[in-house]
Amino acid sequence: MISDINRHIMDLNCQSVRKISDALIVITAAQMRAARAILGIDQRQLAELTGISVPTIQRMEASADVVRGNVDTLMRLLAALDSAGVEVINEGAVSTDGGRGVRLKAKTKPSENATTERSASLSTARTNS
Repeated sequence: MISDINRHIMDLNCQSVRKISDALIVITAAQMRAARAILGIDQRQLAELTGISVPTIQRMEASADVVRGNVDTLMRLLAALDSAGVEVINEGAVSTDGGRGVRLKAKTKPSENATTERSASLSTARTNS
């Protein structure tokens, strides 16, 4: 009987942890700007879409990396982007919706030669276009 109660308490604790981890909201400023670009909207239109003020949108997009803010505000932002058809993919996550998209590669330290070669190939691609 006691072991059943302990098991039940452990199950409840695990469910709580899952709910907290599911509520983890991560979006970067670059993802916000990219989402607006994909949708073809400006900051004012994003503010209208989300019900968030323009200064708050500006502050969020000016963040150095991960956007920080009120959980309710972040939830409204992500819900509005999702409704508009934008999937925010966290680092290391898999996109299951299968639509077109753009994703940054993992940051690596490029060698000096690789940087020079990449710049040269980009220049060549531009002149050939």
